[in-house]
Amino acid sequence: MEKVTVNSFINMKKKQEKISALTAYDYTFASLLDQAGIDLLLIGDSCGNVIAGHETTIPVELEEIIYHTRAVSRAVNRAFVVADMPFMSFQESPEIALRNAGKLMKKGRAEAVKLEGGLPMAETVGKITETGIPVLGHLGLTPQSVYAFGGYKIQGKEERQAQILKEGAIALQQAGAFALVLEKIPADLAREITDSLRIPTIGIGAGPNCDGQILVSYDMLGLNEKFNPKFLRKYATLADNIKNAVKNYTDDVKSGDYPAKEESYE
Repeated sequence: MEKVTVNSFINMKKKQEKISALTAYDYTFASLLDQAGIDLLLIGDSCGNVIAGHETTIPVELEEIIYHTRAVSRAVNRAFVVADMPFMSFQESPEIALRNAGKLMKKGRAEAVKLEGGLPMAETVGKITETGIPVLGHLGLTPQSVYAFGGYKIQGKEERQAQILKEGAIALQQAGAFALVLEKIPADLAREITDSLRIPTIGIGAGPNCDGQILVSYDMLGLNEKFNPKFLRKYATLADNIKNAVKNYTDDVKSGDYPAKEESYE
């Protein structure tokens, strides 16, 4: 299989070939997702939610992302590996952002970094990309700003807010971002932004007209029973499968059925 690169995404947009993306946090899952043909794997700060159990992504530390990125990068042969820049790893200054992006590349073996924010982050994105580090932008509902938004609400519904997002998308493209994530914005706005850019957009809760789609793998696989937003399509119900498997294992252990003679050494 041909390795996916930043150039692949530009070519996919030109050919109108949709980009598939999911989150990954560990070696085993990343290997399976890569073998299945996913185009992009994001080591998201969503690990704070689905791995660590935090209510938001804000507590996630840079070293945690580095740890998970190292694990994922060891498993991947084809997919493009992007590491999230967690809260306060890039907001303080472009110089600090560059230093931390470098750590994700050098220590985590990421192939690109992702950071949240539009026009105010354009200088930072430019600082990082001019050193040769690819950047995936992120507009709309940016989870690190959840308290400023007053919750996980749809963004860009008001005209002024939509205009800010459109201006931010252009600014990030000019700063060198190779693609943008558009999260939880109206489908018509996502289409307008997508059509205005030469770089691809990857949507999550942004309708069908983006150049690709991304979901949290744990959500898509039905591991999180409590998370059921409108935009989520569950392609499996692994929570039920796992609970049933563990129950059967426990029953077999307690009854003495496991391990059987054929599962024992002589």
